[in-house]
Formats: sequence, C-alpha cells, structure tokens
Amino acid sequence: MGKLEVGGLGRETERIVPGPVTRSTGDEESLDVWGFRDTAFRVNARGNVELTGDRYALSGKELPDLLPWVCRTLGLDIDVREVHASRYPTAVPASRVSGELLEELQKHLGDDAISLDPKLRLRHGHGHTQQEMYAIKYERLERVPDLVVFPADEDQVTALVEVASRHDACLIPYGGGTNVTEALRCPVGEERTIVSVDMRRMNRILWIEPTNRMARIEAGAVGRDIALQLESFGFSIGHEPDSVELSTLGGWIATHASGMKKNRYGNIEDLVLDVNVVTGRGKLTRAAVAPRESIGADPRRWMLGSEGTLGIVTSAVLKLFPLPEVQRYDSVIFPSFAEGVEFMYEIAQAETLPASVRLVDNAQFQFGQALKPRPGGWRIAKGKLERWFVTRVRGFDPDAMVACTLLFEGTARDVKAQERTVRRVASRHGGMLAGSENGERGYQLTFGIAYIRDFVMNHYILGESFETSVPWSQVSSLCANVKRRLHEEHQKRGLPGKPFVTCRITQIYPTGVCVYFYFAYYHKGVDHPSEVYAEMERAARDEILRSGGSLSHHHGVGKLRQSFLPDILSPAALEWTRAVKRAIDPQNIFGCGNQQSSNEDTSER
Repeated sequence: MGKLEVGGLGRETERIVPGPVTRSTGDEESLDVWGFRDTAFRVNARGNVELTGDRYALSGKELPDLLPWVCRTLGLDIDVREVHASRYPTAVPASRVSGELLEELQKHLGDDAISLDPKLRLRHGHGHTQQEMYAIKYERLERVPDLVVFPADEDQVTALVEVASRHDACLIPYGGGTNVTEALRCPVGEERTIVSVDMRRMNRILWIEPTNRMARIEAGAVGRDIALQLESFGFSIGHEPDSVELSTLGGWIATHASGMKKNRYGNIEDLVLDVNVVTGRGKLTRAAVAPRESIGADPRRWMLGSEGTLGIVTSAVLKLFPLPEVQRYDSVIFPSFAEGVEFMYEIAQAETLPASVRLVDNAQFQFGQALKPRPGGWRIAKGKLERWFVTRVRGFDPDAMVACTLLFEGTARDVKAQERTVRRVASRHGGMLAGSENGERGYQLTFGIAYIRDFVMNHYILGESFETSVPWSQVSSLCANVKRRLHEEHQKRGLPGKPFVTCRITQIYPTGVCVYFYFAYYHKGVDHPSEVYAEMERAARDEILRSGGSLSHHHGVGKLRQSFLPDILSPAALEWTRAVKRAIDPQNIFGCGNQQSSNEDTSER
C-alpha cells in the first residue's frame, strides 16, 4: 500500500501507492471511428437501428423510431441501403525517419516503444472533427506523424525531448485522441521528422494522500481508469467530461477542460494543484505541493490550455473528494426553451446547485425520444398515459417542450436541499418533474450517442458539435441567431432537404452558460461535402462571436479556430503569446502549430 509518514493533524498520514492499471480485454478502441470496437450503430435485418455490444444502456436495443425521425427531420426519404462505403485507410504518406534518429530513440525507449505502423501513424495524425474523420475514410491526410513513440516514465520523456533537440525533430503529444479542434493534425509544410508522443503507458496514480486529499497522477491516465482506481480507495476527482471514457489527464490540462459535474467539483483549473512538465528548456517541477500559493508568475499555469505547444505534461497533483454519500438523478420538462432558460438562470444563483444540470431544446428532446426502444407490455399503456397527461392535462406542445436532466451528489442532507431547490424553482417556471429514470437515461445517453456521427456518415450525413460560453443576457439571442444563420447558410447553397440544428445548455455559472450546438446535413450529390460543412461551421462560429459568445468554452483552439484569434485578442495579447512560445521553445520542438494567429500560419476563413 505504501509507507506511513508522520504529519498532518499530529498523526500518521498514509501515502497510498496504487498498483498498475488493469484493463478489460474488451476495451480495445477503434482506429477509424469513435469509441470502442465492440460498439457501433448499425441497421439490422428488419431495417431498424440498433447499438451493438453491451457497454451502454442503449446497447443491444432496437430503435425503430430513429430512422423515420431522421428522415422527417432532414425532410428526405433516405434509403439506408445506399451506403457511402468507407475507403479506410486512405493513402498514408510515407514515413520520413533518419536511421540516426531511430537508433537513438531505440537506445532510450526500447524497440517495443516505437512504431512505424501506417494505421497507427494515421490514427495519431487526427482527432475527431468531422473533417478529419471524413478525410481518413474518403480523402486523405496530407501529413501524418512519421513514427509513434510510447514513453513509460518522465525520464524517458526527458530523453525524448533531448533527442528531438539534437536531431531537429518535431514532437506532438498525444493523449486520448478525442480532440475536436484539429489539434493533432500535422502541419502540411513540416519537413522535419514528426514524432507522435503517445502518453498512455504513463497511466498510473503514483500516490494518494488521504489526509491531504490529493493524488499525483500521470498525464496519460484515462478518465475512466482514474475514476475506477480512486473509487476503490473511496475518492473521486469529480472531473467528468463527455469524453471521460477515452480522454486523458494530460489532455484535460492541455485543453483547459470542463466536466459535467463542475458545479460541485470545479473545472480542471480548480482541481490542479501542481503540474510536472518537460519543455525544450528543461523540466518544470516543484519541491512541494501547497493548497494555494502566491509566488508571482507561475510557469505551470501556462500549461493550462497550451495544446501541446510548450511542452509535455508528465503528471499532475489533483484535489480529491470523498465519494458522495448519495447520488440521485431527476428530470424536468418545460413548455418552452425560454422557460427552461429562466429556470437555469435561477438555479445558477441558488446556494445549493445540482452537480450537473443540462437543458436540451425541442429538437434535441425529440431526438432523445427517437432513441428510445419501443416499449412492450405494460409500458405501452404507461407511455400513452404519460403522453396524455403531459399534452392534454398540462397542455405541453410536443413541438415546443424541452427537457432538463439533473444529477445530485453529496450528503443526504445536501441532496435533499438540492432537490428542494430544483422543485421550488421549476414550479415557478411551469416545469413538471419527469422522474429519475428519465434523468439517468438522459445523462447516460451522452456516451452512447457519441457513436451516431460515424454511423450517419455511412449514409451521406455529416454532423458535428461545437460549443461556446455566453453571458446570461445573451443566451436566448445567441441560440436563435446561430440556428437562423445555419439554416440560411444551408438554404443559400441549395443543399438537399433541411439541416438538423439543435442546442443544449450543458454548464451553468452565476454569470452565464456553456452552449453546445449540433449541426448535420445530408450531402449526397454535393461536391466537396466536408469543405461545405466546414464553411457553414465557420459561419456559425462567426455568428457566435457576433452574438456575444466565446471562441470556445472547453474544446480549445487548435487549428480549427485559430483564424478567429485576431477577432478576440488584441495585437499585444497575440504578440505576448508568440513571445512566450519563442522564449520557451526557440527550436519549435513542439511544432504542432496550434493557436498560431499570423496570416501566414492560418488557413483562410
């Protein structure tokens, strides 16, 4: 378990050293689509959609309403027998590695920590934007890493950076590969050898200090593994992004991430107490970790949101929280999005907040209904009675109503107080409690529906999500403006059918919210459909900025959004960022090219 050290409240304090992470043999990840290999949406012999595997609540369920709903929403009669067959893997550029560099890497890392496999190199050259996923199936990536390395500890990362400096190589850190900002996409003009540094062998919780409620965790640790290991010792970090099953601690720090339960536990910047980083000028480390410090400018904080441009995070110390005594779900339906927003505003000002509270608009509410398996037995009668009560007795319009899902965590007293607040505020805004079953289902749907994007891509539908944050006074106008702009962009291009445009509020603050948008369109017969999608997404981002929204809430900038940086930062701020990069990484060892804002480094908007 570890050694006992004297300290902390005058008593012995145990430092726990957990064992290595153990993985299930069924946890292999896909190379060409989102998620795990055992899970995918498909059309069965009866012409209905089902989700394979047994990993999620939807798994193994037949969803007969989904395809009809898709056709109605897009205004098209889509024949699912027409498949846009993937050509994955599309052509992979040849590797450019000198014998001298390879020999020195083998010396420091070992043969089993280096791969030249084309499919692995391809996977490490992209994240999960629709443009990247379309490219690996139907086009090609012009540049990918020349090799992939798997360091096992901080010493190996240090040696790797030193080797890259001597051989003038470019390093791009790789965590879970889940980013949606093209942060992993290699600069096409990069002539140096590009080395993808896959951190996932560095996946251990190095120590836990129960009395001090902190733990040092390696940067390659995946969210689901962190949660399971800490749970076995009675703790949690409470950080749960939508990608928690696949994303890593280092990725959370590098992208300035947020999680579903941030109301209770905070965002990543609220959880991190210390960061170890290997840079081109040496290691950033500290002798001790304190609850808070005032030590002037702190170089470690520069790593939050650095997106692989300044160095490689190797480990971090995070706050720990005891596992909640009680965890409960709930849901509320409202007659309209406006009333739901008013509810969210009042909840955000309350003293006792749910750990998570999310509001979906009507289009997304109907999407959730289409993802329900067809009920049988007594559930048929129950469903009809519920619909009759909601629409006839309460008078909710099915084409306007929205839903809010909630997660309560804490002591029994905490949770009761949270529930009382929700019920009181909901009643003031025309809300109707819809039950814990719907709340839990809505919460868990987040993980299952992530697989839909790749499924519909097989049937000529391109879709993606993007997010922003916005002050309360501009929430409703921003949502309306972005939806209107996307409909206009779709119409003026004469594209088939209708677009699918929807939004949800996923995080709340006293000052505003995070809004997620989802946009999809049918593209059969459209030339260069991925580029057309990108044009419309950029138009939506332009509208977001015009309507008072931020460039990003938690996805980051990468290369996808870097051309907007001059719109939101002053010339002095942009130069400050460039100056930091030049000072810390004068050789541009970490040459991923993210967040570059000069005209010569960005694509046209």
